[in-house]
Amino acid sequence: MTTTLTPPTDTPPQKSKRVRRSKAARAGGTLHGGPIAYLILIVFTLVSLFPLVWTAIAASRDNQRLAENPPPFWFGSGLFDKLEVAWTDANLGEAFINTTLVAGISAITIVILSTIAGFAFAKLRFKGRNALMLIVIGTMMVPPQLSVIPLYMMVAKLDWSDQLQAVILPSLVSAFGVFFMRQYLLQALPDEIIEAARVDGASSWRVIWHVVFPAARPAMAVLGMLMFVQTWNDFLWPFLVLTQNGNPTVQVAVAGLGRGYTPDQSLIMAGALLGTLPLLIVFAIFGKQIVGGIMQGAVKG
Repeated sequence: MTTTLTPPTDTPPQKSKRVRRSKAARAGGTLHGGPIAYLILIVFTLVSLFPLVWTAIAASRDNQRLAENPPPFWFGSGLFDKLEVAWTDANLGEAFINTTLVAGISAITIVILSTIAGFAFAKLRFKGRNALMLIVIGTMMVPPQLSVIPLYMMVAKLDWSDQLQAVILPSLVSAFGVFFMRQYLLQALPDEIIEAARVDGASSWRVIWHVVFPAARPAMAVLGMLMFVQTWNDFLWPFLVLTQNGNPTVQVAVAGLGRGYTPDQSLIMAGALLGTLPLLIVFAIFGKQIVGGIMQGAVKG
């Protein structure tokens, strides 16, 4: 009499558990991470928050304490005093208004123009389309510092020195925005929808307004956020054409803090902290919608 050995199989509870987990994954259910995943996320969160926390700690101390070894790793008692001095000395109230105006106009214009141009490159057929797209991508490889001298000469001829239009005009278009929207619309906008709109007699501008913009809304939100942050943090060009006593942006205003034979590092850190807070507030309010828009676009694509 011979016996055959069969490989061990899962017990019914284990098997049913695996089946339920696989079904939940296929059905788009929530998958919970293990302790290692949570540990990695906590470490990355702490590392990401450390520069912001250190800026606040440095703003609450003085130069003498910051020069000691080891440096301080906890808050002092002078944080709010330094913030008040930085707000007053740098005229940050006016700087916030100017920067919001510049960043808002630039972000809205870039989003609209990039969406229209991205739709043209993605879905319209015209002669020289690929060559023009290569030129647009090629401009992304040119360092922005090379355009400083021609732009400054143009601003001087237009007598726009120390005026906000000198900062707004060069930032109304973005090659990255065009490329970003083109890549998104290639997948998120089916050709059948455009053809159906054409059959119904819709013009090109009506297709853009009623078809392209709704389909590109998630990507437009992401691009608008990226361009707003980029324009808000822009320093080189505003520093060249604006002055701290005229129409400063936040970065220009903060650059004027702590001047002297011995710069006040804590005051500079206080100004940098104030300049960062609006971005954190905007992302805290709209971050969920932006991330949701990314996921919605990914599902549609």
